Amino acid sequence: MTFEQLFGTNPLVRASAPGRVNLIGEHTDYNGGYVLPTVIPQRTVVELARRSGGRVRALSVNAGKPVPFEYIVGTESRRGRWIDYLQGITWVLTKAGFGLGGADIRIESTVPLGSGLSSSAALEIALLRAFRDAYTLPLEDVQMALLGQRAENEFVGAPVGVMDQMACTLAGPGQALFLDTRSLDWTVVPLPSSAELIVLNSGVTHNHAKGDYRTRRAECEEAARRLGVAQLRDLDVQDLPRVMELPEPFGRRARHVVTEDARVLAAVRALESGDVEALGQLFYASHDSMRDDYDVSIAEIDLVVDLARAMPEVHGARLTGGGFGGSVVMLVKPGTGAAVASRIAADYAARSGKTPTVLVPE
Repeated sequence: MTFEQLFGTNPLVRASAPGRVNLIGEHTDYNGGYVLPTVIPQRTVVELARRSGGRVRALSVNAGKPVPFEYIVGTESRRGRWIDYLQGITWVLTKAGFGLGGADIRIESTVPLGSGLSSSAALEIALLRAFRDAYTLPLEDVQMALLGQRAENEFVGAPVGVMDQMACTLAGPGQALFLDTRSLDWTVVPLPSSAELIVLNSGVTHNHAKGDYRTRRAECEEAARRLGVAQLRDLDVQDLPRVMELPEPFGRRARHVVTEDARVLAAVRALESGDVEALGQLFYASHDSMRDDYDVSIAEIDLVVDLARAMPEVHGARLTGGGFGGSVVMLVKPGTGAAVASRIAADYAARSGKTPTVLVPE
């Protein structure tokens, strides 16, 4: 249904934000480390019209519910549904001192849910942009990213870092966003023309508000406490001997974060020098670390990566996103992306029984 069919009027504003794929730097953001995401073509679109009073009526085309959710700004309460992301945004804007009235909202997205491609951050940033434009709120890009993260942390209950919101806000096509998640210093690094990306959704979804992601974060915090540092970011590869003196599983969790931070820095150097072979090997090393040290990969994801390893056109492949399902990002020779993605998807479907989706290239 169109906005006019739903609400009997036209939207005042239309805003959007892209999904993102993390090239490398997984589970480093909430440890104060480095990340290197880029955006994907799929986007979340929010149409919004102001209402008098504080009532919000909202419908997500993708959720399949034909009747809009309703609530009053200032009375937000968690429902365990997608509407919590919208409630989180109005809640956090109000807490930050921004005056809001009501709104009619229609949401439509091509970013697949639970795929490791930041559907939640794309929704948060698209909503923040829509409220900013409709209510003329003085919001800057980094401020919006931090508000989106706070909404997801404190209202939705998912203990995510700030990478996703920063990527969805700041990155553009053909660019990687090199971000220091502690200082929030960032720079844009062009992607090389000597390679192209594949993003394949495994068909196995995850949910960061559930326990596994929260457990990994708590394990990292405990490892940092035992090592006497504020965050694992404060360590480097020279500290690995004492890191591995920690009892299970803390040593392996910390080793992943320390080595992953080093891989991000090496990946930036590889991008700047155009060394796609080195970048591909960093992809594989990152995946192995997430599988063996961080324990966030699953059999289906490992199968996709193993299929990629067997193909000469592929420079590297890795699980992208928080894990426990989701997607694989691959770096391949230019001009081969569509064919390679099709072959890997077909082989994966035949061997796993799952239904994959090729998201990049479209």
